[in-house]
Amino acid sequence: MQRQLEDFIRALRAAEVRVSVAEAIEAHEVVATLGYGDRALLKDSLALTLAKTVGEKQRFAESFDLFFQRQEFTSQDGDEPLSEAAPETGNDLADMMMSGDGDGLAAAMERAGQDIGVGNVRYRTQVNFLTRRMLDRMGLREMEQLIAAVNRGDAPGGQALSDNLEAARTRLFGEARDFVERQFDLYGRFEGERLRESFLERTSLAAIDRRDYARMNTLIRRMAKKLASRYVHRHKRTRKGHLDVRRTLRVNMAHGGIPFETIWKQKRIEKPKIVAICDVSRSVAATAQFLLMFLYNLNEILSDIRSFAFSSYLIEIADALDDHDIEEAIPVVLDRIGFMPTDYGRALDDLKTQFGDTIDRRTTVIFLGDARSNYGDPRADVMKWLNQRAKRVVWLNPEPETFWGTGDSEMPRYRPYCHVAKTCRTIKDLARVVDDIMRSSTRG
Repeated sequence: MQRQLEDFIRALRAAEVRVSVAEAIEAHEVVATLGYGDRALLKDSLALTLAKTVGEKQRFAESFDLFFQRQEFTSQDGDEPLSEAAPETGNDLADMMMSGDGDGLAAAMERAGQDIGVGNVRYRTQVNFLTRRMLDRMGLREMEQLIAAVNRGDAPGGQALSDNLEAARTRLFGEARDFVERQFDLYGRFEGERLRESFLERTSLAAIDRRDYARMNTLIRRMAKKLASRYVHRHKRTRKGHLDVRRTLRVNMAHGGIPFETIWKQKRIEKPKIVAICDVSRSVAATAQFLLMFLYNLNEILSDIRSFAFSSYLIEIADALDDHDIEEAIPVVLDRIGFMPTDYGRALDDLKTQFGDTIDRRTTVIFLGDARSNYGDPRADVMKWLNQRAKRVVWLNPEPETFWGTGDSEMPRYRPYCHVAKTCRTIKDLARVVDDIMRSSTRG
C-alpha cells in the first residue's frame, strides 16, 4: 500500500504537481483511513490534500486515472480463454494467456515492470525497448521457444495450438506496450517539455522561434514567480530583522543576563523603482519583448515600473502594455516607432527633457540595447547625468562584449556611467540581473 502511494506521488511530481513532505504524510493518513476500495472517494480526498491550483487539479485527475488504470489487463475478447479446452502447455505465461487469466497477467506485468524499472521511462523512444525487456522478464522468450517447438512438431498441439499461441503473443505485445506507454504518460510525459525549456533557457533571445513564444512566456512566469517568492521571503526576514546579541545582553544585565527583552537589528526596505528603456529596432526587438515580459511578471514586488521604447525617438509604452497582453504589446509598439534608424542620442535627450522627473535616487534605470547609434551623437553627457541622478544604471547588451566598440557601437562611451554593464543574451541572464536588482533593494 505504501509503495503504491509513493509511486503515485512520484507520478504527480513528474506531472509538475508540487507535493511537499507534509502533504505526502497527509496523503498516507488519507489512504490509511479510506483504503483503495472506493476509488471515487479516494480521488476526491487526495485531490483536496495534494492539488492546490486549478492546473494542478487537472493534472492530478489525469494522473490519478492513468495510475489506477494500470492494473487492468484487458483483451480483445474480454476474459474469455483463447481456446475452449485451454490445454496446459507447461509455460506459465502461455497458460495465463490461453486461459484468459487477466488478474494473473496484470500482476505479472506489474512485477516485471518493477524489476526492470519501467517507472524510470523518460522518452517515448524507450517504449519499444522497455516493452520487450518487460515481456522477456515475464517469460516471453520461453513462450516463443514453445511456439517454435509446436511449429516444428517437437511439441503436441498442432496448428490450432500454434495459431492460438501466436494470437496470444500478439495480444500480449499490445497489452505490454499499452502498459509501458501509460508509465511514460505518468512519469515521462513532461520530460521532453523540460528538456525543451532547458534548451530555451540557454538560447539567445534573438534566436527564439516565434512558435516557442507561448512556451517562453510560461517559462518566464515560472522563473519570475520563483524570484518573487525568494524576494518576499527575504523581505519578511529583513522586516523582522536579526537579533542584536550585544545590545540584548547589555539591556538585560539588570536581569542577570536573562534575555527578558530582545533587541533586533532592523533594516530599511525599499521596493525597487524601475525605469526600463528598450531599443526596439529590428536587431534587438525580440530581446526587449522578453525583458518587459520578465519585469511585468514581477508585478507583486515591482509595482513601480515605467517602460519606454525607442528606435529613433523615445516614447512611453504603458498604454500599449495596459491595453494588450505583453506578448502582443511589442508588435503594437513596433508599428508606432519600430524599424526606424536607431538614434541613441535623440532617445537619451527625450528621456532627460520629457521624463527626467521620473528618475530619482530610488530609481534603477535598465537599458536594453546594442548601443549602435548609426554614428550619430551618442549624448554621453546624458548618461553622466543619469549616473549622478539615479540609484543604479544597468545596461544589458545582447551582443558579446568583444563586439562592444566595433563599428558604430557606443558602448565604450556609455559604459563608464553604468553601474552594471553586461552581455544579456538568454533569460537566465535576465533572471540573474533582476535578482541582483531586487537583492540590492534591501539595505542595512
